[in-house]
Amino acid sequence: MGTSLVKFSRDTARDVKVVARGWRWGRRPQVPRSAEPYVIPKETSVFPTKWARTPAAIAVREVLQKGALNSVLRFEVNPQVSGLDSLLKLNGPALIVANHSSHLDTPLLLCTLPDGMRRKTAVAAAADYFFDTWWRATASAIVFNTFPIERRGGKLSSTPGDLLADGWNVVVFPEGTRSPDGWMERFRMGAAYLAVEHGVPVIPVGIKGSFAAMPRGRGWPVPGRPSVAVRYGDPLTPAEGESAREFAPKISAAVSALLDEESTTWYEARRRVAAGASPSQSGPDAARWRRVWESTAPIKPAGSKRRAWK
Repeated sequence: MGTSLVKFSRDTARDVKVVARGWRWGRRPQVPRSAEPYVIPKETSVFPTKWARTPAAIAVREVLQKGALNSVLRFEVNPQVSGLDSLLKLNGPALIVANHSSHLDTPLLLCTLPDGMRRKTAVAAAADYFFDTWWRATASAIVFNTFPIERRGGKLSSTPGDLLADGWNVVVFPEGTRSPDGWMERFRMGAAYLAVEHGVPVIPVGIKGSFAAMPRGRGWPVPGRPSVAVRYGDPLTPAEGESAREFAPKISAAVSALLDEESTTWYEARRRVAAGASPSQSGPDAARWRRVWESTAPIKPAGSKRRAWK
């Protein structure tokens, strides 16, 4: 009888796992987008997030971010933060612009910002990923203060501009999605457009090591508490009459310079910036495994020096 009961339990557990694997937990299509016939996209309803910036929601988020999120993040990874003195040069809302290679990037930014700035920071998140189900949308809005943006084209959401006008800082990842191999992808124009249109400064941020700590496909950081570097740069302000197309390369170059600085030293990186010789952060022209191998090199300890990719 005991043996039969154990066998029944094992079979039941196996069946539950099989069903869970095949169950559609969200509304994402199972057929690859490239294999679907073209259809005119339907009008989608926008998930409201204004409630996430009410006093009650802000109080709940303060507890979640300072307590659970910060504790879990620092237990799983070792953040090395530098350049926070650059934030003292701000006297109003700003766009916080960073490279993006991991789901760790948003928690890293929120947990390393000064408390006063963090409380007034919202995060732009992909509508088709974080807002495809009500429970994921609600969780991301309350924990990270996210709001949806469309990354596949269409009209630019008015929400970022409204938030900046209300005194909120806005986190934007101009690459639009996480890097598949840890190297920086081409920056889109959205962040530069917002900065020029609303006359706000941009805080560039270079994040290094988050891909190695939690690459695409993982739901949790790798074991061993890997180091991740978060380096803030000086504010960039669009010049009078400067267009978004002219300002966008300056944002990308500033983030690249911060990543170069993290790989070598501040002095060497500044000399290369002055000479216009900063190395590209798009990675080596090599096979995917080599690019991944290069981008997962351990973060240098504080005060040491590491060779940059040439």
